[in-house]
Amino acid sequence: MRRRQLLALSGLAALAAACGDEGSPNDVQLQFMYWGSTFEQKAVEKMLKSFEDSHAGAKVKALFTPDEYDVKLNTLVASGNVPDVGYVPMAMSYRLAEQGKLVNLFPYLTKYPQLAGYLSDAYLWYGRDQLHGVATANEIELLWYSKSAIKDAGIAPPPAEAGKAWTWDQLVSNAYRLTIDQNGKHPDESGFDPKQVRQFGISSSITYAAAWYGFLRSNGADFADEGGTRCLLDAPEAIEVFQNLQDLIYKHRVAPGPGQLAATGDDVPGTNILLKTKRVAMVVDGHWSLLDMNESKVDYGIGVLPKYDKPFTTSQVAGASAVFAGSKHVEKAVELFAFHLDPRYVDLYKLGLWMPQERKYYEDQAAIDSWTKNDSHPPEFRTAVVDYARDHGVPDLRVRLKNLQAINSDVLTPALQEIETGKRPAAEVLKEAAPKITSRMQGWHHKQKV
Repeated sequence: MRRRQLLALSGLAALAAACGDEGSPNDVQLQFMYWGSTFEQKAVEKMLKSFEDSHAGAKVKALFTPDEYDVKLNTLVASGNVPDVGYVPMAMSYRLAEQGKLVNLFPYLTKYPQLAGYLSDAYLWYGRDQLHGVATANEIELLWYSKSAIKDAGIAPPPAEAGKAWTWDQLVSNAYRLTIDQNGKHPDESGFDPKQVRQFGISSSITYAAAWYGFLRSNGADFADEGGTRCLLDAPEAIEVFQNLQDLIYKHRVAPGPGQLAATGDDVPGTNILLKTKRVAMVVDGHWSLLDMNESKVDYGIGVLPKYDKPFTTSQVAGASAVFAGSKHVEKAVELFAFHLDPRYVDLYKLGLWMPQERKYYEDQAAIDSWTKNDSHPPEFRTAVVDYARDHGVPDLRVRLKNLQAINSDVLTPALQEIETGKRPAAEVLKEAAPKITSRMQGWHHKQKV
């Protein structure tokens, strides 16, 4: 190992050791490692304090790690000084589970009934009766919009019910009316200047899988076959989706191309800023944007995604939460694991950053009201988010497909970036990429009912 790695390793090991030395001999010392914004940090620390207050003798050290999380976690794993409970990047979670670094939670499902009540797609299985954690939150993709931009264009807001979702053609038609250049012209008007666009009608990522996977499934396509060993992105239905996304930029000129939204360098403002400044009128982005929308005082609305055939949205767009096998207090760590996902103790659900994983929060009216009936959730939230997630969510590829990290870096991301540039049509790019992706595929992750 390089000297810098050794120093980092020793430093993190010292941190972990120091955390374990605090308190009286009768105290159970736990560590909880996590990433997030300052809003998330505040909510997590409040949750950990509640855990201590309700579990006599338990002390929890918060290891807030906002930067280089995967590097620092890998270093702790290598040193053998892992936290007890924490967030784990999704791809890393499967690797650590297969290496025996995470606790198999399957035996605890009967002991802790709450753990057996999660949404089926939340569970992360690495083999039969082998459960290494759950997706931390059930985040879904939505169509966010500026209410004032919609009003100024004189169009009806994006529907907030899946059964009334716009078709793709309706999305494009409305995006034309919402796209305005510096002289007030729309893309279908003579003299429109695509290099001087004041407000784009829509922004939807081509390179971020969660943004387009719902469209893919809606059009009757999928990323891979039933065995997860053959890539299907070269199918006509898949090609249509990516060509439509490319056409938003270069044919219709209603969506920004690469670099057009970046204020400086490659940094693109968050969805809350894009809508508040009316740089973009509608944005496909995750539910987690709700917290920033409210904190930024954005005049926003929430709609469901446009559909092709059946309405779908990507769900379970999150990292993993797990218990580490190196914990000296596994039972208490499992209790903390269940506690940190419970909306009764975590403000992040009511504040709008997270969506619950327990089924009852989508089925029981009192439970639904407990996290959505407040000023942080707009009136359309019930149909646009709760019902939409329950009835029309398809789990993110990251929780389903093996070897996705390598597939992304080696083939998929470069191919999608090429589509985004508009230099070649989607069909040419995907027909070249699909066989290369197939050669790297290792199947779907195990799925099991609880």
